[in-house]
Amino acid sequence: ALAPGSLAAAGPGPGTGAQGATLEWHEGSSESLSSGGSDSDESVYKVLLLGAPGVGKSALARIFGGVEDGPEAEAAGHTYDRSIIVDGEEASLMVYDIWEQDSGRWLPGHCMAMGDAYVIVYSVTDKESFEKASELRVQLRRARQTDDVPIILVGNKSDLVRSREVSLDEGRACAVVFDCKFIETSAALHHNVQALFEGVVRQIRLRRDSKEANARRQAGTRRRESLGKKAKRFLGRIVARNSRKMAFRAKSKSCHDLSVL
Repeated sequence: ALAPGSLAAAGPGPGTGAQGATLEWHEGSSESLSSGGSDSDESVYKVLLLGAPGVGKSALARIFGGVEDGPEAEAAGHTYDRSIIVDGEEASLMVYDIWEQDSGRWLPGHCMAMGDAYVIVYSVTDKESFEKASELRVQLRRARQTDDVPIILVGNKSDLVRSREVSLDEGRACAVVFDCKFIETSAALHHNVQALFEGVVRQIRLRRDSKEANARRQAGTRRRESLGKKAKRFLGRIVARNSRKMAFRAKSKSCHDLSVL
């Protein structure tokens, strides 16, 4: 499970055009965000938002940047640099919302090559955007064949229940088939937006950091879990071993957990 945290305003980093006002997260909080900036590019995680037009990429990026409305949002441009505390450790993220900013061929190819993690967004109210997300996952696989890069499939606009065209199960199944993580969000309600970006950090750390460092973080997370959740996870593993169908379901459920590979 993803531990909830909170983000406070941070100063603009390289490529960010405006300073965000304090942002109140709906999920509740126990952690904080500090000012942007870092000693080297290697310590900044570059996160690319991909997806069809109109799915809410910019809304998600602006919530992260703390510049959702008004002139500040326009002045911020399309890059947001902030540092967040995840599992007690600071991480700096540079979130790029530049996928549709150029009609030429150079930018899409550059985007496919530059990210430390990718967030592929579709709208649960638009089946075509869901199909586009699948196409982007295939393109990413071709562009980064030898790289173990985190990819998170995001079904946005989950608050629009009556307009839904893509079910939760369809999104989950797609993530299982394409071997990536999955989460549904609502930028309008700020639902799961915090969990998304914290999950991005965890996915990058799982691939980059030592097994010891990741084991320490996971131990801290599990200490905060309830006894019921621990028992449910343990029983789920036992059942999955005895059934292929249940094993698929277990994998389907694990694609929701952005704290594990």
